[in-house]
Amino acid sequence: MSHQALPHVQPKRVVRVGELFEHMPVTSRHWKAGLALFFSFVIEAWEMMIVILASASIGAEFQLDEAQIGSLIGSIFLGMIPGCLIWGKLVDRYGRKNAMIFSLILYGAISLASAFSLNYEMLWWLRFLSGVGLSGVLVATFPYFEELLPVKARGKATVYLASGWPVGFLIAIGVTYLFLDLGWRWVIGISSLAGLWFLVVAALVPESPYWLTLKGRQAEAKACIRRLSAGRMDTELDQVELAADDVKEGSFVEIFKGHFLRPTVLQIIINFCFSWGYWALSSWMPVLLANKGLSTPQGLGFMALSALFMFPGYMASSYLTGTFGRKKVMAAFVLFAAIGGFGFASASTMTELYLWNFVLSFFSLGAWGVWDTWMAELYPTEVRGVSYSIGVTGQRVANAIAPSVIGAMLSAHTSFWATVSFISAFLVVTFVASLFLKEMEGEILR
Repeated sequence: MSHQALPHVQPKRVVRVGELFEHMPVTSRHWKAGLALFFSFVIEAWEMMIVILASASIGAEFQLDEAQIGSLIGSIFLGMIPGCLIWGKLVDRYGRKNAMIFSLILYGAISLASAFSLNYEMLWWLRFLSGVGLSGVLVATFPYFEELLPVKARGKATVYLASGWPVGFLIAIGVTYLFLDLGWRWVIGISSLAGLWFLVVAALVPESPYWLTLKGRQAEAKACIRRLSAGRMDTELDQVELAADDVKEGSFVEIFKGHFLRPTVLQIIINFCFSWGYWALSSWMPVLLANKGLSTPQGLGFMALSALFMFPGYMASSYLTGTFGRKKVMAAFVLFAAIGGFGFASASTMTELYLWNFVLSFFSLGAWGVWDTWMAELYPTEVRGVSYSIGVTGQRVANAIAPSVIGAMLSAHTSFWATVSFISAFLVVTFVASLFLKEMEGEILR
């Protein structure tokens, strides 16, 4: 009796999932996912600005002083502090896509409820809770997008994603201009409808193949890569088994250990100081401009023009980061932003205000585009969510404190020069800290 030989099965080659993204083509699937996540970031900026722009109307209805208005502006950021820490765990545990969807739903519902607030205290707490809800979008958007992109496109594409900030800024100004005559409740209520964007995210954005691989869902991870590459990597995917780094998933303790400690400390410093240097000025810009003699319409026009100045900053930093790397571009842009801030503080004419504000807006937002990209690249997939959430928490602590501190300085009649110079000093600290982080241009994600 003859025995028929069993066919030899070639063992599959084990590869880290990031290696497949080194030669993945950029396809229409990336563009669709990018559009969905771009507008998610637009919503973040829109929501953060809307109470600032409507603060005069809110203050008039509830008879608030400057300190109370500053506290109200900071309430959403106070909500984001626990929110970012909670969502950081949820993003790593339940996936990037689920976190984005449920965060948008929660934010939209709570923000809409805040438009019906009966008093200042109710409005404060609902804005706090809307910050908790929106934190999932805040934590997930940039790491999620980076985990869908080919290595060669990651830097430029993610910087362009960051340009959603001035878009959200301009939408907030537009909604305020169109509806503020009807009252601040209309402004906030209409803005809350942006939470319906969860339907677009659900339809256009696949789950991260890095996260799926980490969860052992090989078939789904490969299906996602096939979808992103428009089927151009099918043969290669049949011959490999995907692997992820061996790091304790979603652990806050992990990012303060070993070789993660240095980047964690540095990025917390950068996030706090950079956010203070930007947000302390933005949150009180209408009042600072009024102190310079600009009317409310003139102030809104000045802020809208400032937002337009941000776009060339993003485009320049996107181009330059692919040529010179994250570190050089980030450091140079933050340094010039600090110079712009001190120039803005010393401006004595309207022409000088516009000139220095152009420098400040161009370089600070260009640097933010690089930083939003760079920060998410410093850690492996298993702790990318919690590491990003720690960094964003540092930003939100600054966002929460800065309006109240600057409000107190203004109440104490601190001069325009001293106030803006104090804010700009935080950009100098950001510049120094950025010099000590690892360059990540061209590196595969772990």
